[in-house]
Amino acid sequence: MGKVIQIANELGAYTMTDRGTWLAYQSKSNLALLYHGDPPLFNPYGIIAVNPMRHAHANYRGAESLISWITSTNGQHLIGEFTVKGEQLFIPNASPPGQ
Repeated sequence: MGKVIQIANELGAYTMTDRGTWLAYQSKSNLALLYHGDPPLFNPYGIIAVNPMRHAHANYRGAESLISWITSTNGQHLIGEFTVKGEQLFIPNASPPGQ
């Protein structure tokens, strides 16, 4: 995405990007943020373990541990606290384990 921002800047064009890339490149361009926050622009992340019956070589127990940590209260708190240049990058929205 960084190259896309650079090209849009050079061409005087518009582009769409994620918040993290924008924050990293905004001081390197003359572009301005025109629009953000509309639900159709949301970019949710998800995490799932691969099926161990189909991929026996995968570390299923490790994947389950990672999923449990990411969806835990502490994991969600750390995700929500992650910032770049003082701006929150991610909005945690995992349901508590077991729900």
